[in-house]
Amino acid sequence: MTMILGLVIVFGLVFGGFILSGGKMDIVLHALPFEGMMIGGAAVGAFVIANSFTVVKSSLKGIGKVMKGPRWKAQDYTDLLNLMFELSRLYKSKGILALDAHIEKPRDSPIFQRYPRILKDHFATDLITDSFRMLAMQFDDKYATEDVINRKIKKHHHESMASATAIQTMADGLPAIGIVAAVLGVIKTMSSIDQPPEVLGGMIGGALVGTFLGVFLAYCMVQPISGRLKQIEDEDSAFYLIIRDIFVAMVANHPPSICVEIGRGSIPTAKQPDFYSVEAAQKELPAA
Repeated sequence: MTMILGLVIVFGLVFGGFILSGGKMDIVLHALPFEGMMIGGAAVGAFVIANSFTVVKSSLKGIGKVMKGPRWKAQDYTDLLNLMFELSRLYKSKGILALDAHIEKPRDSPIFQRYPRILKDHFATDLITDSFRMLAMQFDDKYATEDVINRKIKKHHHESMASATAIQTMADGLPAIGIVAAVLGVIKTMSSIDQPPEVLGGMIGGALVGTFLGVFLAYCMVQPISGRLKQIEDEDSAFYLIIRDIFVAMVANHPPSICVEIGRGSIPTAKQPDFYSVEAAQKELPAA
């Protein structure tokens, strides 16, 4: 939503200011399709050359993420605290063997089924189940456990950031590509040097549209998309850090309520539930 609002502000004020200052849009509109084809074609072609097909697809999905915003909503964080509370409570009361059915087949688990949005995220589900599997294999050192989980989260975050990095690289190259289009326009103008001044002026103005378009796309559209996508990926990654913090606290033999409170402290402030609402949600959960 903020992306659409931002684009309306950018286009409205940039071109509105240009028109109000006496600028004529006819030259811009005449040159725009041709300059846009050259600049857009070069940028997209270079983007495809520089990235794998996986990154290209994830970058397209990344634009959708910018439109929708962060994946995890405030309720999802509360659900995660409840899920981890249920699992840690069952572990503390009945031992690791009681978790076997839930960990090996989370999609059939009544605990996981209560939180379908979390279950739908393969990495979140695997991170939880794999961590409990490590515990079942007597891997119960809290420092080593934290290090292993950190490595998994770091790897996932690095892969998810590939699309934002690729889009940023495109933004960095767009001003130079705009210059390439402008130079081609100047070459075309020089080949028509015998034309009257008003014709040459229009051709030079059309060539300068290339420079304008490259800079405009880079700093008013592509780079902001990359920056926003990076923010979203960073915020969504916090979801997995909560799993880490709760699990490490559980391995350190803290009570389930303390583990959840430690995890609650890692939730982004804008979506962080207060202590009493988390406590009330825990009281409504089925008995272990």
